[in-house]
Amino acid sequence: MKVISLEKVEKIKVNMEGATGAWKQLPLGSKDGAPVYAYRVFTVEPGGHTPFHNHPYEHMNYVIEGEGALVNENGKETFLKAGDFALVEPDEKHQYQNTGTGPFIMICGVPKEFE
Repeated sequence: MKVISLEKVEKIKVNMEGATGAWKQLPLGSKDGAPVYAYRVFTVEPGGHTPFHNHPYEHMNYVIEGEGALVNENGKETFLKAGDFALVEPDEKHQYQNTGTGPFIMICGVPKEFE
């Protein structure tokens, strides 16, 4: 069993092409002995976004704080706020954008191999 406060988890800048003002934390993952899933936490600064990308695995998100948009490959924006859940299916091209004035923070659950 492991319990950790998010404020004790190192925040690392997302250095993928197309990312602006995005940070990642990994509070629970394979290094903790997680058998299947890893939980990442992304913080996107106002005006920032994750890269527009896709990958061969699904991920599930829960918005902790702020307002943002999930953009699909056709440019359609689905607005998100604290308390919302989102599912991105395997190979679905997507981007998260901060549309608010404060941090946009979300939990992202993925298979541990892709943490």
